[in-house]
Amino acid sequence: MPEQFLRPVDPHASGPPSPALTVHLPELERFGPAQLWRALVVSAVLTGCVLFAVVARPFTRRTTSWADAAAEGVVTAFETLGPTFVKLGQLMASSPGVFPAPLANACLRCLDDVPPVSAEAARSVIEADLGRPVEALFAEFDDTPLAAASVAQVHGCVLPDGREAVIKVQRPGIYHRMLVDLRTAYWGARLLERLSEFFRIANATAIIRDLHRATMTELNSAVEADRQSRFREALWSFGDNRGVTAPEVYWEYCGPHVICMERMHGTPLDRIDPDDRDDTQLLIRRGVKAWVEAITVHGPFHGDVHAGNLWVLDDGRIAMLDFGIVGELPEAWRGVLRDMFYATLLDGDFSRVARSLRGLGYTTELDASDEEIGVQVGAVLAPVFSNDLGELKLSTLIMALIEIGKLWGVSSPEELVLFGKQLGYFERYATRLAPGWVMGRDLFLFRNVFPEAVRDRCDELGITLPED
Repeated sequence: MPEQFLRPVDPHASGPPSPALTVHLPELERFGPAQLWRALVVSAVLTGCVLFAVVARPFTRRTTSWADAAAEGVVTAFETLGPTFVKLGQLMASSPGVFPAPLANACLRCLDDVPPVSAEAARSVIEADLGRPVEALFAEFDDTPLAAASVAQVHGCVLPDGREAVIKVQRPGIYHRMLVDLRTAYWGARLLERLSEFFRIANATAIIRDLHRATMTELNSAVEADRQSRFREALWSFGDNRGVTAPEVYWEYCGPHVICMERMHGTPLDRIDPDDRDDTQLLIRRGVKAWVEAITVHGPFHGDVHAGNLWVLDDGRIAMLDFGIVGELPEAWRGVLRDMFYATLLDGDFSRVARSLRGLGYTTELDASDEEIGVQVGAVLAPVFSNDLGELKLSTLIMALIEIGKLWGVSSPEELVLFGKQLGYFERYATRLAPGWVMGRDLFLFRNVFPEAVRDRCDELGITLPED
């Protein structure tokens, strides 16, 4: 390293220490003066924004319905109230069919960049974490962020050895601010459940608890960087997937509130024009293949694959970015999911799913055979996985997962629903870029999950799968 550059004071040169990977969940039920004041502010902003949007409707876009106008008002309020409510809007936007359509559609605005914090504030976070002035750490640092989200923003930089990088910097004070908001939202959700059957059925408090858990995890930069590294390492464990990548983490320049990683150049997937290239279906298949392997075999899987996080790089590879939201199924549940895919893809025998569930201790009290339970599973899931992904409705999949749970009292992990939500994103991409593609029938996706069975089926059908 040139003399003018100084190494970070406390680098995670070989990865973070174990204590840094512990996610602490502060008490959510606490309600004090800070939450009371915030509740008053939230109520006033929501009421004011919705009323203004509704009153202004006749003077703006008359073609907009009253529900659409009110939904736009809610999103304006979310943007005014800040990061926690933007995250809530992102959750709604990623769950069409679960939330009312006007609200889910309006919340797509929450997926756009939000106003960044100042360069001085970002530099102060980096310097506090790494213990050196920015000029002593990097050969170049761009004060204008490349992107700004609700929790963090990303700045371009160049390492002393010339490698192009980006550094993801948490917003100053974001932890305390989001904790106050989450506690306030939880109190509001409890009140709404008492007043409205709709919110009670929707289990509004559970939604806030899930958001609380996800937010506290996302605010732990060491956990995010570790999951990103594990995902990247697993990508090429079978010797293929060379057309898929994720940024390398530069641990030496990571800290409690910053993550430094390889810089990548490309185009978000939703900006790709299918008329300009003839490999768009293969791009989707490659990305979904790597994602399915992560879920069913390796462990950590990307839990937020909206188009801003899925890029087609200039060299033709597809890249998964931003690992702030990551799911990881327990091994036993990975087995259940593998059995579901095996039955859909290869032999139609859903009784193996029943056997897997019995192995987890579920359905043991049911007066039904594995074959009878398998018929029920097949009736629910086969139509979901066996049709054109472009025809998949997210609400159908999530309701299918919930229905299976109700049938046998199975409490499935929330990551299984997170998996379903990501299929909703792939549904949108497939509609534009891979029409007619059927995920649950694509042997290519499962080449490494069921290697022998897939090889035998390919020989039987006389087909050759793509190399990568």
